[in-house]
Amino acid sequence: MKPTIIDLLNSSVEKYASNPFLWEKKENEYVSTSYLETKQQAHIVAAGLLKLGVKRGDKIALLSEGRNAWIIGELGILHTGAINVPLSIKLEESNDLTFRILHSEAKYIFVSGGQLRKVRQIASELPQLQKIVVFDEQIDYEGNEITLKQLIAWGKDYLQKNPNVVIECAAKIQANDLANISYTSGTTADPKGIMLTHRNYTANVEQALTLMTIPPTYRTLIILPLDHCFAHVAGFYSFMASGASVGTVQSGKTGLETLKNIPINIKEIKPDLLLSVPALAKSFKKNIEGGIRAKGPVINWLFNSALNMSYSYNKEGFNKAKGLQILKKPLLFLFDKILFKKVREGFGGQLKFFIGGGALLDIDLQRFYYAIGMPMFQGYGLSEATPIISSNGMKRHKLGSSGYLVTPMELKICDNDGKELPNYEKGEIVIKGENVMAGYYKNDKSTQETIKDGWLYTGDMGYMDNDGYLYVVGRFKSLLISSDGEKYSPEGIEESLADNSHFIDQVVLHNNQDAYTTALVVVNKEALKRYVNRKKPTLDWNETEAKEIALNKIQREINEYRKGGKFEGMFPERWLPSAIAVIGEAFTEQNGLVNSTMKIIRGKVTEHYANRIAKLYESGGKEIINQDNINALN
Repeated sequence: MKPTIIDLLNSSVEKYASNPFLWEKKENEYVSTSYLETKQQAHIVAAGLLKLGVKRGDKIALLSEGRNAWIIGELGILHTGAINVPLSIKLEESNDLTFRILHSEAKYIFVSGGQLRKVRQIASELPQLQKIVVFDEQIDYEGNEITLKQLIAWGKDYLQKNPNVVIECAAKIQANDLANISYTSGTTADPKGIMLTHRNYTANVEQALTLMTIPPTYRTLIILPLDHCFAHVAGFYSFMASGASVGTVQSGKTGLETLKNIPINIKEIKPDLLLSVPALAKSFKKNIEGGIRAKGPVINWLFNSALNMSYSYNKEGFNKAKGLQILKKPLLFLFDKILFKKVREGFGGQLKFFIGGGALLDIDLQRFYYAIGMPMFQGYGLSEATPIISSNGMKRHKLGSSGYLVTPMELKICDNDGKELPNYEKGEIVIKGENVMAGYYKNDKSTQETIKDGWLYTGDMGYMDNDGYLYVVGRFKSLLISSDGEKYSPEGIEESLADNSHFIDQVVLHNNQDAYTTALVVVNKEALKRYVNRKKPTLDWNETEAKEIALNKIQREINEYRKGGKFEGMFPERWLPSAIAVIGEAFTEQNGLVNSTMKIIRGKVTEHYANRIAKLYESGGKEIINQDNINALN
């Protein structure tokens, strides 16, 4: 018998009944909820839903910031045999929400007070929605809204009269029943509903735990959105299986306020392990470096010297302290005690490591965190695989790789014709295992294109090395094509340009069988202003000459990858951008050019800036000093 999520919870309650499972900040401190209390509360919510008329197979949407009610709400939904449709709180446009709620046929929705206005705005377009369960008390209620408090009261009453109703209902749930319909970020017109079963989740938890051990004493703070299956598996379900505990970030009145709570909450929870994405990792690094700079030039010099020594000592992790490097160990121990330990205290002082998911994590970022004693290990996965496929961990790691494969799972690297390739040859990553989704909801065509004979075609490009490590190098399906038909992946170049320059924040390359590659570059205006001020202190930023100095600096930063530059040979020169369009605003979720996992949506960016790209192929397009680029710096 393959276990369901209900079985996973029951098994953990048997072993760890009194252990804290959930941590939530109430007023001024974090308060714990034990495993047994979590199960009891989930049963009450389930009973309330059954009293409401929820039937097995019904869809219940959930739109809320991370909190106990989110996790207990999902467990309550699953105990009834219903399916949770988790929705991202980052969805701002009403049509995004309307599509998902209508497409999933959700009859009910759980919603926090902070997200309620979004549901109210579209309630008239959702005739199938029978009840809206609001987590937070409101002054006024509309139409078919009820409070979570009311649902809990119904649940307690229903359980008193029918003490075994939830147990009997949960016993009918099969491993292959759907647990979630999780929507993609919508990089195309209509997002796809990924159907994930109970067994998808429990299998991926079992697989993930082959790569790392989570002791029952471990704590984490989930700083990623709970609607994504990465937070589900690597966050609360893997921790649940291990008897460990999970905290959620204190919600602020705005998204920015919630973000500001993250560093405060990290210090309060003192996590042993954190899940991260590259955007957060870069933000943390920037804050660390800013804090060190503020301590003055001596400390800054000492910190950077310690970092460089640590980089040469650690290498890629698996080969650290080789040969004469071992002689650096006593000095590094001292640096750790006087410098790096202080940095770690900002993360609660207990953090053993991060797991990085989402987009590719730059190797320099990995080296930085490894050096300061909080390794950030790259993992790889996608929602259609529930999501974990591979990861580095304390036991086995190679910085720069996406880690060792979970087991049991099959993986092959295929060329365009589906032929399997040997180690070190790049091709599409294709996997088979119990973590492969059941398919896309009401979309057989996409399902058949993605899953063939049980194999999931990920659309990502990578290769395996001889030691069993997977390297992910970009999107297989978003390759750029040069005029001679050569295909190449842009991601590595884009990330390197942004990561190795203080003046470049984001880059999107373009080449669709054109004469040369072009780049859309989002620059760091503040860094450029400081640079111009150093070069010519008397020059006003608003003057054209200041902009020209800044643009020439951007060109030189890109030229560092050409012959004679410090990054010469890193990439073939024919792939580097020959013409640059400077973009005045960042690619963000707000302008629809970045998705909810912080990945740039290439198609939307190139469509949005089609006119700027076209100009780069006109006569004079290769000259970086032009009116469009000057205007972008205003």
